[in-house]
Amino acid sequence: MTASDVEWKETDVPPPPAFAESRAIPIDMQGRTELKFGVDPTTIAITKDGVVRYVVVASSRQGGATNAYYEGVRCSTEEVRTYARFNDGKWDETANAEWKPYRGIKSGYVRQLTYQGLCRGHGTQVSVQETVQMLRKPVREVE
Repeated sequence: MTASDVEWKETDVPPPPAFAESRAIPIDMQGRTELKFGVDPTTIAITKDGVVRYVVVASSRQGGATNAYYEGVRCSTEEVRTYARFNDGKWDETANAEWKPYRGIKSGYVRQLTYQGLCRGHGTQVSVQETVQMLRKPVREVE
């Protein structure tokens, strides 16, 4: 752990932004799930503290219920935090949400999202515009 990790403090988190499933850029889940995931590009924000915030939309491939999650990713530490969940037409804020490693998350959409353009290695993209461009046409890296 470095001194910068100890001193790091997240900036204030604004309320969940408005989103639209129709704008969502699909996340390539490589056939691993019954759900389809996408991120609304108008909700992406890169903050001074190195957090990328966004709204991801999850829905059934057969149609039906749609859920959304307002999240933040720390590319530098490979962690995610869920600020709020959208269910039944309203946002429910997540009380005491903690940063968690996204490598072990069951659905894996956060990891795919970071690889497909939300992050640049262990850093953020230069701008939201560059992030959106990368999400639309991801450059695949060999692992």
